Amino acid sequence: MRTRKVLLVIGFLVTWTYATYYLLLRQTGIHTSRHQALQAYKLNSQARDASLQSHHLAKNVFEFVKLKYLAKQPTPVASTPQISIVAAEISAELPEQHVAKVATARIPTKTYLANGEPVFPVLVFACNRVSVKKCIDNLVQYRPSVEQFPIIVSQDCGDEPTKETILSYGKQVTLIEQPDLSDITVLPKEKKFKGYYKIARHYGWALNTTFGVGFEFVIIVEDDLNVAPDFFEYFLGTHKLLKQDPSLWCVSAWNDNGKAAVVDAAQPELLYRTDFFPGLGWMLTKDLWAELSVKWPKSFWDDWIRHPAQRKDRVCIRPEISRTRTFGKIGVSNGLFFDKYLKHIKLSEDFVQFTKLNMSYLLKHNYDNTFLRRVYTYPIVTYDELRRNLIRIEGPVRIQYTTREQYKRTTKMLGLMDDFKSGVPRTAYHGIVSFYYNKRRVHLAPNANWKGYELSWS
Repeated sequence: MRTRKVLLVIGFLVTWTYATYYLLLRQTGIHTSRHQALQAYKLNSQARDASLQSHHLAKNVFEFVKLKYLAKQPTPVASTPQISIVAAEISAELPEQHVAKVATARIPTKTYLANGEPVFPVLVFACNRVSVKKCIDNLVQYRPSVEQFPIIVSQDCGDEPTKETILSYGKQVTLIEQPDLSDITVLPKEKKFKGYYKIARHYGWALNTTFGVGFEFVIIVEDDLNVAPDFFEYFLGTHKLLKQDPSLWCVSAWNDNGKAAVVDAAQPELLYRTDFFPGLGWMLTKDLWAELSVKWPKSFWDDWIRHPAQRKDRVCIRPEISRTRTFGKIGVSNGLFFDKYLKHIKLSEDFVQFTKLNMSYLLKHNYDNTFLRRVYTYPIVTYDELRRNLIRIEGPVRIQYTTREQYKRTTKMLGLMDDFKSGVPRTAYHGIVSFYYNKRRVHLAPNANWKGYELSWS
């Protein structure tokens, strides 16, 4: 009996143990399931809230882009191609709106006036300098005709303050924006020159865009240039030469040796032919651009254009007194030559009526038969005689050089630029560099039997 009771007690205890374990396990499972459910509910609520906030945020960003970029733009004209793209990343919830295309102000499409004269677009290259205002103010001030000289400012870099400065001129100028602002991969040793790669890319795009309208000529101006009162008249009076003389390929408003001490202020109308490409305010034709555009370089376009393979013995017109002057000490070139040369360049203050002058003396046949012949009739003097004013005869003189070292030494003493590009000295024509010194015209010239430029001199 006792044994049976003991067994019953043991059985009861075992049963109670299992029952308690089962109940505890079930209760724990219930609490765990309830906790997981609660957590899941909270997560679902948070997910719904986050989704709703994401939708509202995407909607707000999209509305901001519309207000900032689309509202400022003029009503598009169907006949003008779109030339600017503004990309804005919106949200994955708005897949059709991740890129917004914004039409900028339009390039004027009139290429000739009613009287048959060509239209000369002035293409200003800008990036991130709000000082472009100085340049545009100057151009607007002296522009004789809005219709004949539309000012087109092409901006790279995407700098907003500079863009706002350009847009502040309203209809007085046209803004176009270089659409490719991507980084450019260069070799490590050329990393410091990356800016020159971007400049070449910008020039190629802007010239393609502008000439694509159908203009016969384009005048190029950098954003750090001031212009003379007769800047526009200068190009009006010389543009026909580019069509008449195949040996000419540009007209430049710049004189590399245009410091006040070495130019004749009494002859603002005097122009020269030069083998050296000056740039800094220059005009080219659509035919030349068609030739150059298909092989446009990735960097250092100005040095490239001076190479014999591009120049092909063609020359530019340049003035005795510059019709442009740079105020841009800060830039990609970090002020190269600025303090020593550029800031001393004299800007012409006279208004010469070039359109009323006979420019035929600048045609190759006429120029070579007069200028070259005369230079080699002038007496040879030394720098010391010139400096000390020991020359007894009146009129022009000639200083002769035969070596690179002799040329560089003489130019440094005279205060002229002494460097070469593709073997060509600055402002030279057939090796002759003309300037004004101690109230006298001077020609720094090679021997009369000069055989041509030497690339090794660069």
